Amino acid sequence: MPICILGAHTTLMACCTLQVRRALHNVGFKVHPFVKEALDNGRPVVALESTIITHGMPYPHNLSTAREVEDMVRRNGVVPATIGILNGCIHVGLQNDELEILAKRKNVVKASRRDFPYVLSQGLSGGTTVAGTMFVAHKAGIPVFVTGGIGGVHRGGEKTLDVSADLTELGRTPVAVISAGVKSILDIGRTLEYLETQGVCVATLGDSKEFPAFFARQSGFQAPYQVQSEEDAAKLIARALTLPLGSGVLIAVPCPEEQAASGQLIEEAIQQALRESRERRITGKELTPFLLQRVNELSSGKSLNSNIALIKNNASVGSRIAVALNKIQKAQWRGDGLSQSDKALPAPRPVVIGGINVDFIAKAKGSAIVDGGQTNPSTVRQSFGGVGRNLADCLSRLGKAPVFISAMGKDEHSESVLRYCRHMDMRGVYQLDGHNTATYCAVITGSGELKLGLGDMEIHQQITEQRVSRFKGSLCLAPLVCIDGNVPVSTIQYVCQFAKEHHLAVYYEPTDVDKASKPFFSDSWRALACVSPNLRELRAISRTLGYPVPADLPSKPEDVIETALALVLPLLRELHCVVVTLGQHGVLVCGQSMDGSVSLHPGACSKTTASELCATHYPPIPVPVEEIVNVSGAGDSLMAGIIAGLLAGEGTNVCVRMGLLAASLSLCSYEPISPAINGTSVSVEQVQALRWPGTKTWKLS
Repeated sequence: MPICILGAHTTLMACCTLQVRRALHNVGFKVHPFVKEALDNGRPVVALESTIITHGMPYPHNLSTAREVEDMVRRNGVVPATIGILNGCIHVGLQNDELEILAKRKNVVKASRRDFPYVLSQGLSGGTTVAGTMFVAHKAGIPVFVTGGIGGVHRGGEKTLDVSADLTELGRTPVAVISAGVKSILDIGRTLEYLETQGVCVATLGDSKEFPAFFARQSGFQAPYQVQSEEDAAKLIARALTLPLGSGVLIAVPCPEEQAASGQLIEEAIQQALRESRERRITGKELTPFLLQRVNELSSGKSLNSNIALIKNNASVGSRIAVALNKIQKAQWRGDGLSQSDKALPAPRPVVIGGINVDFIAKAKGSAIVDGGQTNPSTVRQSFGGVGRNLADCLSRLGKAPVFISAMGKDEHSESVLRYCRHMDMRGVYQLDGHNTATYCAVITGSGELKLGLGDMEIHQQITEQRVSRFKGSLCLAPLVCIDGNVPVSTIQYVCQFAKEHHLAVYYEPTDVDKASKPFFSDSWRALACVSPNLRELRAISRTLGYPVPADLPSKPEDVIETALALVLPLLRELHCVVVTLGQHGVLVCGQSMDGSVSLHPGACSKTTASELCATHYPPIPVPVEEIVNVSGAGDSLMAGIIAGLLAGEGTNVCVRMGLLAASLSLCSYEPISPAINGTSVSVEQVQALRWPGTKTWKLS
């Protein structure tokens, strides 16, 4: 499923958090509308497991507790997302009737990560374990998960090797788990040792480092760390997510003292339950439910009362932690409200992957170019281009400091490129011996239209997936990734697959007609958030996908727009946004409707339906023909201006007009990206100061 495009008034927090972009795989997931809305708008969400409903408590205690826990989370201003499986579909957020189905249904599967393929393929229902819920929460972009207690190393586990998958999941999934420590039926000491081996940061919340034992506040073991408050816990989680370690965090919350069960009473019940389980030869995933039920019976219901109390307490504490974490993450995007050490952390930066060219621009003095071997009077200039470089250049001038990944030769051209691009971060550009830096010659008519392009672009094949993979850390943290058509197909496929796995928003700039279809030769394009072709490139993409295309392209403005709309509509069945650059006719922005306009912001949402689609045409800023000296970077300036607006959290109209401002400046510059572009010349204030031509919006069906 492609990463979706959010509404014009959502915050950049909805665009991405520090570690993940909001997205889910299409097959087998259903996100509740309330959860989706909260994620879209950057509001705090807490994940809740469902094995406590299906296997942790008897009916009706399981149902009433689940509802009370959700209500407690809501009272703290957080959206609850109980995760469970119904009839072969994973639900992120369950409605009341769905909670009741799980609470009453018999023969419900206890579903961990390993069980998902079977449960989903067989259309079964299941309660998700800690490990299973963590996996789904991470896929949904929910960083905080509240449960009762996690699994661990079973008593005698040094002989049986019975170790809960919860511990492994904590070692490989970056989600914060708020629990009452480890279930007291387990070997707590060995569990803490195993968590250390998995690289999991464990801290007890409160005045003591004493690690809680689920029903009881004391276990006899110390947690490695201690946090005094929910705010301190949120800071710890935020720092863990921004590193990123790739592992989870465990915040252990002791059961309320007035409701904690007697440790001695529970221990005696556990020992008897363990003896009975051995006699009955109960092992595996059936062991924990049996022990919990038997301990409840032997303790005359005291363990159940403690269980209900601790899960409610965890929900209250966990939701407050989620609120505090949400505030920290929003502050990180704005750059305010941070400590000096937090401000010293590198801010997430967009990543641009694409080509660098040394351009030779020949512009004829006449409106037409005479071919046949004649010499046309013209001006010839050298400049520095390449779609990827142009995007990175413009974003740099607009203060967005992208990570730029590219390749060039180690020759006389590369030295001049580095001198010219000293305002950019070029540390991701490989200089390769034995290769030529890419060169491009453009022949432009006196009216500014590109007549002919010649290029030596072989070096771009060296922007390989192996070289890009060295920047995984930057990719994981990027608010968005831009990739151009100069990049090899295998690298594009790698980036798209990486985007699926790490929920990244990827923008594809087709570059030219011959390269436009690279992502569309396979299913890679379904991972894209946005593509920005011109009309010829759009036709090439549609032809590659087998959609009907016109033999000839029109020239009249109304026909141009009509043709673009017809070509875009089939793409929007999968893509959530297409920006069609129409040259002198402006730009057509197509995608999901949000408040009557097309949304541009990348984030998580369900697949768009045809009734929700619209397209808006923005006329260009009028530029006198005699002032147009270079069209080669106008489209790249347009997209960079739009992206800069997105990264600033601006709405669609402001973003597009920032792009049009940047494009108009570059049209009047001999350089592909005008040196006049900066945070003042292309800004919200400048957009608001100008009188703009009217736009026109169509509903698409």
